[in-house]
Amino acid sequence: MTRVIKNWLTDMDGVLIHEEKALPGAADFLNKLNEKEYPYLVLTNNSIFTRRDLSARLEAAGLIVPEDHIWTSAAATANFLADQVENKRAYVVGEAGLTTSMYNVGFVMTNVNPEVVVLGETRTYSIEALTTAIRLINKGARFIATNPDVTGPSDLGPIPATGAVAAMITAATGRQPYYVGKPNPVMLRKGLNLIDAHSEETALVGDRMDTDILAGMEAGLQTHLVLSGSTEQEEIVNFPYRPDYVHPSIAEVAELL
Repeated sequence: MTRVIKNWLTDMDGVLIHEEKALPGAADFLNKLNEKEYPYLVLTNNSIFTRRDLSARLEAAGLIVPEDHIWTSAAATANFLADQVENKRAYVVGEAGLTTSMYNVGFVMTNVNPEVVVLGETRTYSIEALTTAIRLINKGARFIATNPDVTGPSDLGPIPATGAVAAMITAATGRQPYYVGKPNPVMLRKGLNLIDAHSEETALVGDRMDTDILAGMEAGLQTHLVLSGSTEQEEIVNFPYRPDYVHPSIAEVAELL
């Protein structure tokens, strides 16, 4: 049965932008979403920046996306924990994207009897902060991480990201974190709630099989893989699942709207 798609979720890096430049078709895709008044969200596992920061970053690339149309792993993590942690006390290792999101849902940042340790991405991981996190987890604090990505991009090549640092904490504590960001469908389901969308009527566009497409599939969305980012055509066969559609870029997805 043909699905009627009324809502769209799209990844950011590798789909809409690459190295701070808009990818071909990205502006057309966003313009058509606005013209047709389709509810949409731009998703990212990046937990460093606030939603406002990312809106400004996209605008600098010539793409207009209001901050309330952006959903990050940091915001999803804070939202998830707001319903999970009664005393609203957390020890947070991360940058403004994560700390701002945690403050916005009422958390106090503290190393004194926190119920949870929350790990996000930062470009300047402190051994002192990680040592504190390890000790608090050993004392019984729950271990939460924004996303499982082991590397992130930089001008000089890959750099360690949240998943890699979480692995170090796991090695020291024996405790595995609960990851809220993609591919956890928790992040997508909350995003669907934000735009009042049903999974049967929603499509997701992403450039990674192991996060975007997996999350979309598990959340029951129609999935569109674009080959403008992390995944090459020949790599698709390495995964036991498949996207519903494969496109060279977001430009071809825009033609469907």
